[in-house]
Amino acid sequence: MGIFERFLTLWVGLCIVAGVALGQAMPGAFQALGSATVAEVNLPVALLVWLMIIPMLLKIDPAALGQLGMHWKGIATTVGINWLVKPFSMALLGWLFIGTLFRPLLPADQIDSYMAGLILLAAAPCTAMVFVWSNLVDGEPNFTLGQVALNDLIMVVAFAPVVGLLLGLSAITVPWDTLLLSVGLYIVLPVAVAQLWRRRLLESGGQPLLQRVLDRLGPWSLLALLATLLLLFGLQGEQIVRQPTVILLLAVPILIQVYFNAGLAYWLNRRLGVAWCVAGPSALIGASNFFELAVATAIVLFGFQSGAALATVVGVLIEVPVMLSVVRIVRASRGWYERGQ
Repeated sequence: MGIFERFLTLWVGLCIVAGVALGQAMPGAFQALGSATVAEVNLPVALLVWLMIIPMLLKIDPAALGQLGMHWKGIATTVGINWLVKPFSMALLGWLFIGTLFRPLLPADQIDSYMAGLILLAAAPCTAMVFVWSNLVDGEPNFTLGQVALNDLIMVVAFAPVVGLLLGLSAITVPWDTLLLSVGLYIVLPVAVAQLWRRRLLESGGQPLLQRVLDRLGPWSLLALLATLLLLFGLQGEQIVRQPTVILLLAVPILIQVYFNAGLAYWLNRRLGVAWCVAGPSALIGASNFFELAVATAIVLFGFQSGAALATVVGVLIEVPVMLSVVRIVRASRGWYERGQ
């Protein structure tokens, strides 16, 4: 893990502080960036999100899908957690904490928006940082690669229906045209561009050329994430200064759902007799979120200054330290896991 990844939480925290300060000092500049939209898509954010996502998608080898049968139990467990458990458990936790227990402490006009952001965060399984998490638990690389490739394919067809269903259950009007636009813009097109670029690189210079390009793009991907956060918090600054406890309250359901889904995936793999080197990345993929997609979709659907956008950014803030703690738990419990297979 490089210096950017290792200290991502620190960089995110610094961007929050800098974004709030710059938003207060230069409100006109941030408002101009926030209003630079075409067909409800903010152009600066769209460019930054593409820069975030495409380098990650370049790592995906579609040929890995042919190896899924070797680890079908782990694959079935992870897919079930990602698509049948995590979005719905987050919707339940959002209703319990944000919609009920914490309601008196939160702005009444943002409750539904906060819940929408939590749903967006949980409805997209991570496709990038899981390569780091899997490496840290000595995960089976073919399983990780195949699972991520499969998740990308599923997201193309399942993200919009799952989000639409859960937003509907949360009594939030679903702007289907905007939601489908965001799926096309932030899932379908980046996947297509990344795969075409990957093929061209492999044809031109093989794996060494692909790796050189990935090494060069890696820092730019994280810098684009941090630039997006600067924009977001520059526009959210006034609200955050007034109510700093909102971030802490939003973190509660996110933390619970990460540990719950990781634990459930890990336990199910153990019950099914799956090897530990597969169960580890399965638990981590089952728990982590594609926060880049969640942030971009929240901005497209609800706007820069919405509670939904803020909720997805809280997910970015706690992603790295929480997932590192899950890595430590998985590694420390290896003896217990293998005794019970």
